[in-house]
Amino acid sequence: MNLLETKKQIQNGKTALGIELGSTRIKVVLIDNNFETLASGSFTWENQYKNNIWTYSLDQVWEGIQQAFKQLKASVQSKYHIPLTRIGSIGVSAMMHGYLPFDKEGNLLTPFRTWRNNITEEAADRLTELFNFNIPQRWSIAHLYQAILNEEKHVDNIDFITTLAGYVHWKLTGEKVTGIGDASGIFPIDENLLTYRNDFLNKFSKLPEVAKYSWSIENILPKPIVAGKNAGELTEQGTNLLDPSGSLKAGSLMAPPEGDAGTGMVATNSVRKRTGNISVGTSAFSMNVLDKPLKSVHRDIDLVTTPSGTPVAMVHVNNCSSDINAWVDLFKEFADATGNKISTDNLYQTLFDSTVRADSNAGGLVNYSYLSGENITKIKAGRPLFVRTENSKMNLANFFLSQLYAAFAPLKIGMDILLNEEHVQTDVMVAQGGLFATPVIGQQVLANALNIPITVMNTASEGGPWGMAVLAKYAETGGVKKLADYLDENVFKNPESMTLTPEDKGVKGYEQFIDIYQAGLPIEELAGRKINFQEGEK
Repeated sequence: MNLLETKKQIQNGKTALGIELGSTRIKVVLIDNNFETLASGSFTWENQYKNNIWTYSLDQVWEGIQQAFKQLKASVQSKYHIPLTRIGSIGVSAMMHGYLPFDKEGNLLTPFRTWRNNITEEAADRLTELFNFNIPQRWSIAHLYQAILNEEKHVDNIDFITTLAGYVHWKLTGEKVTGIGDASGIFPIDENLLTYRNDFLNKFSKLPEVAKYSWSIENILPKPIVAGKNAGELTEQGTNLLDPSGSLKAGSLMAPPEGDAGTGMVATNSVRKRTGNISVGTSAFSMNVLDKPLKSVHRDIDLVTTPSGTPVAMVHVNNCSSDINAWVDLFKEFADATGNKISTDNLYQTLFDSTVRADSNAGGLVNYSYLSGENITKIKAGRPLFVRTENSKMNLANFFLSQLYAAFAPLKIGMDILLNEEHVQTDVMVAQGGLFATPVIGQQVLANALNIPITVMNTASEGGPWGMAVLAKYAETGGVKKLADYLDENVFKNPESMTLTPEDKGVKGYEQFIDIYQAGLPIEELAGRKINFQEGEK
C-alpha cells in the first residue's frame, strides 16, 4: 500500500487498534486493512509484591495506556504527517485470570490479585472436587471462593468481578463483558452454549458459605462474547481515558476483550483444531486446540477456549524468563563496571550464542527460576536458586544453557502429561515471545525440551497487541467467516516461518537435566535415590 492510501485509511478511520497489558509492558499497535503495523507505542511496568499479593495499581494501568497511546499518536504524526483522530475498531487484551472485585459504585474492593498469586489452593482444590473439572489457583472463581473461605469483608459488597482486560473494556465502553477465551479463565465454559456452565453455577450457588450472600454468581460475572461480535463502542468517557488530549473521537467499534493467551493464538494462526502455540515471557503457556475431549481431569492442565469458543488444553507456568533477565542484568552491570559498554540486545545475543559450546546436559548445572511460586512443581513462594556440585562443569556456556533449560522446565512437565498421557496431537506448534528474538537458540532448546518440532512465524514477533488488533478487524466483519478461515484467507495468506526439529543429542541432554531438576524439587523424594550430577542418571 502506498503512502497516500495509508494516509487515507488513517484519516477515514479505517484502522484498528490493539491494546495489550502484558506482565512487563503495555503496548498499543495500529494496523491497516492489510493487517500491516502502522505505528506502535509502549510503556514499561512491573508488578508489585505488597502484603503477600502480586498486584498492579489501576492508576498505573491508565498511566501506561495513555503514555503508550501518546507515543503511537506521535509516531503516526511523524511518519504520515497527519493527526490520529479516528479509529475504526479497538480491542483490549491483558494478562488472563486474576481477581478484580467492584462494588455498586464501581470502587475496587481489594487490590488487583494477578495470575502470579498462588494463594487459593484450598478453594481451587474444593472447586475441582465439586465440579470434577480442574480449577487452577489463577482463575477468578478460585480467588472469589478463597476470599469467601477467608471470610474477607469485601465479599459482601461485591457487585461485579472481572479480569484486567474486562476492566479496561468496561471503562472504555460501559459494557460488563469479556471475550469467551478470557471468560474461560474466570469460570468453566459450556462449549455448546458458549457461556458459563449452568450446572457448575448452580453447584457453586448452593454451597452454604456462598448462599448466605445477597449477590448471585451469574449476575456478578462479565458476559462472555465470542470473537467477531460487537462488544460496544468507545464512549466519550472512554475516549478521555485513552486519550486525555481530546483529539480522538468516540464511536469506535469495540471487539470483545481477550486474554493474552487468545491474542497469542491469533498472532500465530493457532485457533484451528489440532493446532497449538507456545507463548514465553514472564510466564509461559502452551495452548493446544483439542479435536476430542481429554480422558481425565489433570490439575496441571487448564481447559479454556479459543476466542471463538473451541476447547483448548492449556499448560500455564508462572515463571519463565524473569530469572534469565535478572542474570543478564548482572552480566551487564559487570560489563559496565569494567568499562566495556555493550547493548542489552548484543549481550543477550552473546550469552545465547555461548550455549552452542555447552554440554548437552548443561554440565550438571541446575537452575530453579522461581521468582514467584509455581503450581505445577508445588513451589509455594518465589525462591530462585542456582545449584551445582563438585562434579558439575561450571563455565559460561553450561551456565547459560541451564538458564534456558530451567525457563522451559515446568512447561515440559505439564506438556508431558498432554503428550504422553493424553496423547494430544498437533499438526503444528508455533512459538512466540521475547526469548525467540535471538534467532535459533531458544527455539532449538524448546524443540529439544518438548521433543517436538517448533515453528516461529515472522508475525509472532508482533505479539498479542497485533493479534488483538486483528480481532478488532474481525469484529468489523460481524464474524461472518469462522475465525480460523478468516485468519487463513485474510491474514496469513503467505506466512513466513522457520521450523526446527528436535536434535537427538539435545533431547537426551535435556532429559538428563530434567531428571536432576525434578529430583531436587520435593526433598522427601530424594530418600534412597542417587543422582549422578555429571551424567544426570538415576
